[in-house]
Amino acid sequence: MLDNLLIGFQNILIPSTLLIMIGGVILGIIFGAMPGLSATMAVALCLPLSYSLDIIPGVALLIALYIGGISGGLISAILLKIPGTPSSVATTFDGAPLAEKGEAGKALGVGVFFSFLGTAFSFIALVFIAPLLADFALMFGYFEYCAVAIFSLSLVASLVEGSLWKGLASAVIGFTLTMVGTAPIDGYPRFTFGIAALGAGFDILPALIGFFAVTEIFEAASSAAHPEVKGKIVDFKIKGLGFTGAEFKSQIPNMIRSTLIGIGIGILPGIGGGTSNLLAYATAKNQSKYPEKFGTGIIDGVVASETANNATIGGALIPLLSLGIPGDTTTAMLLGGLTLQGVAPGPLLFAEHGDVVYSIFVAVLVADIMMLILEFVGMRLFVRVLQVPKNILLSCVMALCAIGAFGVNNRSFDVITIFFFGLMGYAFNKVKIPTTPFILGFVLGSMVETNLRRGMMMTMGDVTPLFTKPICVVFLLLAVFSIIRATIVRVRQTKRERAGMQ
Repeated sequence: MLDNLLIGFQNILIPSTLLIMIGGVILGIIFGAMPGLSATMAVALCLPLSYSLDIIPGVALLIALYIGGISGGLISAILLKIPGTPSSVATTFDGAPLAEKGEAGKALGVGVFFSFLGTAFSFIALVFIAPLLADFALMFGYFEYCAVAIFSLSLVASLVEGSLWKGLASAVIGFTLTMVGTAPIDGYPRFTFGIAALGAGFDILPALIGFFAVTEIFEAASSAAHPEVKGKIVDFKIKGLGFTGAEFKSQIPNMIRSTLIGIGIGILPGIGGGTSNLLAYATAKNQSKYPEKFGTGIIDGVVASETANNATIGGALIPLLSLGIPGDTTTAMLLGGLTLQGVAPGPLLFAEHGDVVYSIFVAVLVADIMMLILEFVGMRLFVRVLQVPKNILLSCVMALCAIGAFGVNNRSFDVITIFFFGLMGYAFNKVKIPTTPFILGFVLGSMVETNLRRGMMMTMGDVTPLFTKPICVVFLLLAVFSIIRATIVRVRQTKRERAGMQ
């Protein structure tokens, strides 16, 4: 392992790669800090650029965007009381009151430093857990992979907020759209309706750009007629790191607990930092000796939120690299980036592209250090970016979306694709259908179908191994359990809500 890490450092610590990563971290911070933009959108826009680079600099760029984007959300969450990303929602609960009390510097310092620690600890988990999980996954065959993908889809659908059935429907719609085009084994055309452009199906890159970036632009356009809620940018001064040694010592249990929550949530497919920061905040409040102070402006809430959402980064990369299953929507796009480079994530990735894997590990650590330095040094500059009018910013983003989509295959159909998926994402938001199950269904759909059909080819059409092999049985039972449990929880919640109304 040590030799592989040294190779990773040699691949990343090259001046050109470091410069690319610095640019990626800065852009990620800006996207994270701008309300309405996100790390997901930053990665989506830069996927075409990463494809034009060699594989290691290209993937390092995406990692830098990811880490910068997740951490950047704390800037607007604290200074504007508007979370820049879903991962920073809980940061507003105590970060904004701290800023209103004149302690914005402390809130920012705590947020940035514990963001750094959360990612650093998740890096350690990534290095030690991912190879072990990959070794276990080498025991998997086609049917086992199919069962894992089914379990992942059921877990995503059952853990979403709101309606269970909407979550399941979202995953099914995403799964169905993967069937458009020629079948993966026999090449038979499906759902093309005589349209030649649909023969190749929907390319993952334009689909992801449309579903995330273009959807956000449509959301902004639809609200243009309404007055936008704007926060007043709070001035701030940071002395040192913004907090004392005694304050840091008092937060160690909170930090460790939030790190474990972040890594654990990250490993579960399809949940991500949007859930981990809220869960860590709620846990910190429940475990605190002074829960009544939460929400009034204490650093405990900022520590919990920012440690957990950044720890989710390494956690989400573990199933992506080990099993080929993205842990959240951003890693779903990292999966697309690796696929575009001809690298298939999964257990064989460690054997066939070990240099790439450990370069990704090192890129996480290096980008984390860059994020710490750049956010402290460039804080005031990033704050000024918050004042750029959205009509100018999003117009530029829309143009980049179209250029990036066209550049993948040099076909105008991909530009139409981003608008189609953008409208679909916008419709999902309007009717409160969760988007994460959709995109995971879209990414994992081909994995389910391809592995099931390959397995059936080996068994002459017999599907019983999917229900009899031990590993398959375990994952299918877990899938059933996750759905049943989610149904029971929601039934109990409904009963409590009705009882409260009476």
